[in-house]
Amino acid sequence: MDKVMRMSSEKGVVIFTKSSCCLCYAVQILFRDLRVQPTIHEIDNDPDCREIEKALVRLGCANAVPAVFVSGKLVGSTNDVMSLHLSGSLVPLIKPYQSFHN
Repeated sequence: MDKVMRMSSEKGVVIFTKSSCCLCYAVQILFRDLRVQPTIHEIDNDPDCREIEKALVRLGCANAVPAVFVSGKLVGSTNDVMSLHLSGSLVPLIKPYQSFHN
C-alpha cells in the first residue's frame, strides 16, 4: 500500500491502468480532452502488479483499474470519474492541473 500511496502522490493527476483495459484508455482520453496530462502507471508492467491491485481495492476502488488520484487522493474508478464529470464536479477538481497550451 505504501508504494501505491507514494506513486499516487508523485504528480497532480495519477491514473493506475492496465495496457489492455479499454475503460482505462477511455478515462485517459477524458483527462487529455480536459487538457490534463495525467501520470499513467500501467500496473501490468510492474513486477508488483498483484500487490498494487490488492492495495487499490483496499483503498476503495471497486475495480483495481482504472484508479484515478487527484492531489494524492483517490477519486475512484470509471463510474466515479464519469459521475463527477457529468455533475460538473470534475473540472473544478482538476483545474490546477489543466494546461492551456497546445
